[in-house]
Amino acid sequence: MHSQFRRRTAAVVTAVALMTGCAGNAPAAAPATTGSQPATTGSGGDTVRYAAPGSPSNAVTDPHGLLPGESDMVRMALTYDVLTVPGADGSTKPRLATEWQPDETLTKWRITIRGDAKFSDGRPVKAADALFSLRRMGKKAAENFGRMAMFDLDASKVIDDTAFELMTKKPYAEVGKALEGATFVVPEGSDDFGKPVPGSGPFRPTAKGGAQAVVFERNDDWWGPEPPSRFIEVRAVPDPQARAQALLSGQVDLAGGVPATLAKQQEGNSAVRLLRRPGATLYPLVMRMDTEPFDDHRVREAVRLALDRKQLLDTVFLGYGEVGNDLITPKDSSSPANLPERTRDLDRAKKFMADAGLAGGVDLTLHTTTAYPGMDSAATLISQQLADIGIRVKVSLEPADTYFSEIYGRKPFYLSYLGGIPFLDVVRVALTPGSPTNETAWKDPAWFADLDEALAERDDAKRSSLLADLQAKLRDQGGYAIWALSDRLDLAKAELSGVPEGIGFASAFIDQVSLDG
Repeated sequence: MHSQFRRRTAAVVTAVALMTGCAGNAPAAAPATTGSQPATTGSGGDTVRYAAPGSPSNAVTDPHGLLPGESDMVRMALTYDVLTVPGADGSTKPRLATEWQPDETLTKWRITIRGDAKFSDGRPVKAADALFSLRRMGKKAAENFGRMAMFDLDASKVIDDTAFELMTKKPYAEVGKALEGATFVVPEGSDDFGKPVPGSGPFRPTAKGGAQAVVFERNDDWWGPEPPSRFIEVRAVPDPQARAQALLSGQVDLAGGVPATLAKQQEGNSAVRLLRRPGATLYPLVMRMDTEPFDDHRVREAVRLALDRKQLLDTVFLGYGEVGNDLITPKDSSSPANLPERTRDLDRAKKFMADAGLAGGVDLTLHTTTAYPGMDSAATLISQQLADIGIRVKVSLEPADTYFSEIYGRKPFYLSYLGGIPFLDVVRVALTPGSPTNETAWKDPAWFADLDEALAERDDAKRSSLLADLQAKLRDQGGYAIWALSDRLDLAKAELSGVPEGIGFASAFIDQVSLDG
């Protein structure tokens, strides 16, 4: 990708990276050669080789800005500690931060970090390092899409070596979750990442590898559980087919985000394991609420009722997943349960169309791409299904390399991408009024007032219930149709163990992988 294009699309690409949670396949604009020889000196049990979604041409070294590919996120997670991490059950777990305690107003939080963490140059990790890192993230908001937007970082302060005071701009009960993700801690004063900067993570980058791979060596001074492998090699490979073939040819031990068609072919192969992470990927059907005919709620509901979700799941994802119920983050811990399943109902859909004055149908263009496997076939099948209620759809196949700069957040009707990030992150990226990535033009003032109320609720159960209500309202009144959830599919050598089970950012923590079975 040329530097001019990268600068022009940084904000949108960042938003898409956040929306993917680095859990799915990177856009396959140009297949990458994985090389005929491994970058390390061998493939024994001391080295695990991972072909990750990402692109060598877009590889970054700054942990606080744009992290466009999963390979970038994995490299950072090996090198640097983060403050908190998402647990497999969706709850927030401690990492470098051991406690996060609020005052009565939920605007002043005491963050305690562990006292036994060290950077790779021997310096202890202090609270000042953590606060410096958060402030640096705040200054790079245009690149990381305002990840620290809920905090008043100027008013925050260091208390002592193992604690700092973190201020929020208004009551915010989900600070632990806000510190999940890319809160990579670097030494205070670090700003030049053109050369290696000491980290306190489980591995250290080495000089081994080549243009497409980075080799990491175990950090024996890490405070956490000892990684079982001495080395981990991370290769950025943008094409999902190439990642799978690298695994099957013995060049790597783990291939992330492989196509469903290839995964299906390997189900009987005893030499490899198919790893499935349920509900990791969505291709939301976007209907902009500020554009005709989708400014009419009845048309949006007609579209949702016209979709044959099981047919879409079986055709696009080959059954690797589950039907969707129009919830934008169905795997979030606060996602509402026991909602009625929305199934195909052509009679009701036609009545909604007639009530909206469109009994004779309407002509629309649905934009899609090949950036992610199955997006093009999904659009074709959706167009066929919508024809049954008089919506005549022309499918426009757009170039993969410009889709998320020219189509995403701009066109009134298109297929988007989402995977594995929490509901509140989706709100920040894709549902904020005035944001260029508010792709459905969602701007209900009452809804946002209820969101503030939910985030000011101290009781976890009550807050979760309020957040669930917000998601249910968005499901019924918003501009998304979520027709299916796809599993994230990885291929691994049969003897490989320790691959993280979580989706989204949780999948980046591969420090416990091992070839010992």
